[in-house]
Amino acid sequence: MSSSTSQRVFITGASSGLGVALARHYARQGASLGLVGRRGEALLELVDSLPNRDRHCLYTLDVTDHDALSNAAQHFMAHAGGIDIVIASAGISRGTLTEYSEDLDVFDRILAVNVTATVATFSPFLETMRQQAVAGNHGCRLVGIASVAGIRGLPGASAYSASKAAVISYCESLRVELKTDGIKVVTIAPGYIDTPMTQVNDYAMPFLMSAEDFAQQAADVIAAGRSYRVIPWQMGVVAKILRLLPNCAYDFLFRNAPRKKRTLSL
Repeated sequence: MSSSTSQRVFITGASSGLGVALARHYARQGASLGLVGRRGEALLELVDSLPNRDRHCLYTLDVTDHDALSNAAQHFMAHAGGIDIVIASAGISRGTLTEYSEDLDVFDRILAVNVTATVATFSPFLETMRQQAVAGNHGCRLVGIASVAGIRGLPGASAYSASKAAVISYCESLRVELKTDGIKVVTIAPGYIDTPMTQVNDYAMPFLMSAEDFAQQAADVIAAGRSYRVIPWQMGVVAKILRLLPNCAYDFLFRNAPRKKRTLSL
């Protein structure tokens, strides 16, 4: 990859959680950042805390506004002179239950933000990345943030689990599509990371990791161009076991698992 001091990194979901931690990590490495988030004040507060303030671009928008997202991507590439890493970190999680018709809107919103917006985030960068690869830059990365929740469907979190399973499958498809184009697709599946998304959970969260530690490990995986990684590694072991469990065993073990609270606010 190009040196960390010259990397151009575009991050969605940069107004909170994992996006903030990743932005801070790459800024400390000297990268130029394109930061996307819905909360403009939070983005301003973040960028004011980063080194090399003038290198970074802020885009206050909703990732489901695909035209605005594409415009932001084009503007950042023009500003930075290209692109090295795109991280689709925007994501939301709510408890959902199929028996409540009003949860359909929540389900749609979760899929729109977590899945379709990932596609819309990557799409504007592909042609430029291909051109850079032809010119000899083989360090381009498209990074999808999935979740251990996408490994098996969690009760009470059908929308979130479905969305993250879709991110895993989508990134796998894209990885194979771009195999010969010099563009690496990296899927990162976090376990429990200490962010506003998990801080509302009122149940035990094994192997809880700080967002800062997550960002460091994620950046290492991205730099290495790994195809798929669960962070932290302990949750990776759990994920492998979950994959191997027969349905009868999984159903028995998780039928009384703690559930995320339902809410209609998004």
